[in-house]
Amino acid sequence: MNQELLNKYIAGDATPEEKEEVARWLDADKKNMKEFLALRKLYDISIWQQEQTPVAKDKLSLARKRWTLQSITIELTKVAAIFILSLMIAYSFLINKDETEAASMQTIFVPPGQRAELTLTDGTKVWLNAKTTFTFPNKFTANSRNVTLDGEGYFNVTKDAEKPFIVKTKKYNIKVLGTEFNVTAYSGSPVFETSLLKGAVEVISPATNDRTYLKPNTHIYEKDGVLKKGIIEHHSYFLWKEGLICFFDEPVGKMIEKLELYYDIKIDVQNKELLKNKYSGKFRTKDGVEHVLKVLQLNNNFSYIKNNDLNLITIK
Repeated sequence: MNQELLNKYIAGDATPEEKEEVARWLDADKKNMKEFLALRKLYDISIWQQEQTPVAKDKLSLARKRWTLQSITIELTKVAAIFILSLMIAYSFLINKDETEAASMQTIFVPPGQRAELTLTDGTKVWLNAKTTFTFPNKFTANSRNVTLDGEGYFNVTKDAEKPFIVKTKKYNIKVLGTEFNVTAYSGSPVFETSLLKGAVEVISPATNDRTYLKPNTHIYEKDGVLKKGIIEHHSYFLWKEGLICFFDEPVGKMIEKLELYYDIKIDVQNKELLKNKYSGKFRTKDGVEHVLKVLQLNNNFSYIKNNDLNLITIK
């Protein structure tokens, strides 16, 4: 579906003929509806951000109020049926309301083959990888800054000694004051990993309250139910936030697992010899899963068939 047409439809600017075309597209496949709902959610959040303005309680407090300044930039591109969503929400505000006022929680889901970027109210920058769900408050009011991640995220946290920043995942929590780090924690995957680029982080097990501290250029990962530490060997991996998928002497089987995750597609490898090989390379996310397979074919003898109805690629 043409991306501009979907944007027009969501904004309510589509013609009757265009609305009918979108309706037919939605009825054609359940995946289309999932994609549409994700885009609609992002649109609703952007509109909500634009509508936020401070309200004076009375004339005496009016002089102390400061207007909210918000800016939202959304760029959507689509290439070869796999498109990248780059969402940047940048906003800052100073208000004089009671700190005990409840915050409103927002949730962003990044569809397969896409990525998103946003800036939280405290200035913290967050990059979200494909198939990631991220929940965050519209403002931080308590003694800590809590967010929830299901997927992969890269965080550049604004320092605040009085309010620790806590990333909650299904297995572990990551607590920081101000730092730069990457977290991989998909609920449907056994993989958990936190990589620290700058500053310091504390990885906490909610079940046991065990705490592990990391120093820059190190990462922690779970293996056989136990957390282990190591040195970050390939910083280029984190280029995913710029739209690149990077592999370093990686078994093809592991590559296939990542491609299935990032593009939400099942890949059945019937050519078992292929799984014995290793590969290093960089691919643009927007080029899609088939581009990766075509590059692999240059040095590996295999063929593949894609079944769109079953959302399946079979490698022979």
